[in-house]
Amino acid sequence: MPNKVKAYELQSKSKTDLAKQLVELKGELLSLRVQKIANGSTAKITRINSVRKAIARVLTVTNLKQRQHLREFYKKKRFLPLDLRPKKTRAIRRQLTKHEKLRVTEKQKKKRTHFPLRKFALKA
Repeated sequence: MPNKVKAYELQSKSKTDLAKQLVELKGELLSLRVQKIANGSTAKITRINSVRKAIARVLTVTNLKQRQHLREFYKKKRFLPLDLRPKKTRAIRRQLTKHEKLRVTEKQKKKRTHFPLRKFALKA
């Protein structure tokens, strides 16, 4: 196994390659933990941290790829899943859209047409 897994190198790998690498890293972590209990060398014990980080990088890249594919799949659809929608704040998400703000009831339309705002002439 190389000393450190780089995220940009993982980006080019396929889903199956990433899954294989994840299995290898988890196996390595398991063996390192066994050696830790069996009083292994300190170099092996310190490697546990880097292997854990490498596993996290692989999982992060797989999640990013999966989300990217989901975004492409839902691009032309009417609704997005909640986790793909922009987060913003709860208040902003609950706000009326521009279209909803501009909508007017029939009664209000009639009122506006029949009773427009009055214009007053002021003496200077």
